[in-house]
Amino acid sequence: MQYSAWAPRYEAIAREFGFPFDREIRSADRLESLLPAPARERPLERVTERLAGRDVVVVGLAPGAGPPPVWRLPSIGPPAAVVAADGATVACLDAGLVPAVIATDLDGPLPAEVAANRRGSLVVVHAHGDNESAVQEWVPEFPGELAGSWAGPPRPALLDVGGFTDGDRAVYLAEAAGARRVLLWGFDFDSVEEPDATGEDRKRAKLRWARRLVEELATESRTPILAWRRDGSFAPYGAR
Repeated sequence: MQYSAWAPRYEAIAREFGFPFDREIRSADRLESLLPAPARERPLERVTERLAGRDVVVVGLAPGAGPPPVWRLPSIGPPAAVVAADGATVACLDAGLVPAVIATDLDGPLPAEVAANRRGSLVVVHAHGDNESAVQEWVPEFPGELAGSWAGPPRPALLDVGGFTDGDRAVYLAEAAGARRVLLWGFDFDSVEEPDATGEDRKRAKLRWARRLVEELATESRTPILAWRRDGSFAPYGAR
């Protein structure tokens, strides 16, 4: 998605949650300063090299979903690529799947993400106003290929193709990178596990936005965005 189309949506999100943009800038600056020189070059193009023209399976963390059965996909054409949304990296690695790309804001199982990065995953680290300390601590720990993203206008070193949470941002990234189809496995915007009521309400509000954003992209994009159901069927995302 072009930034000009995405920016008003994020402005609405920032207003609802009270995100101060100066903190977004500070975290993005920190991320950019910590990325190795190669990771600051051509971020979207390097993701595109991994995903363009392929079925891209974006893996979420729906309870009980487990890893995607990629062996069931047609073997015609280039093999499918897996994009893991943050914590879904663990399920992928446990099944012997090394994601082509991981989308993370560094609040998930970071040792697993570092391990996947060591094994060849390109990790797209997202900077936002609440994770500057995690950026500082963890970005130097990744030994492999990195790219950076943030919520503001794209920079030469940081991309922004849309998306808010790790899951929907991974979908936007796959679509922007030229996937042939985007197949959503393990997506659940209803299940929330938070210890306190305030945190649960905030998480539910974020997931409502995530659902809305994926549905809007599925409506607007020329790339098919499909829900991959556990019975093996596919349906346009958002179809009831």
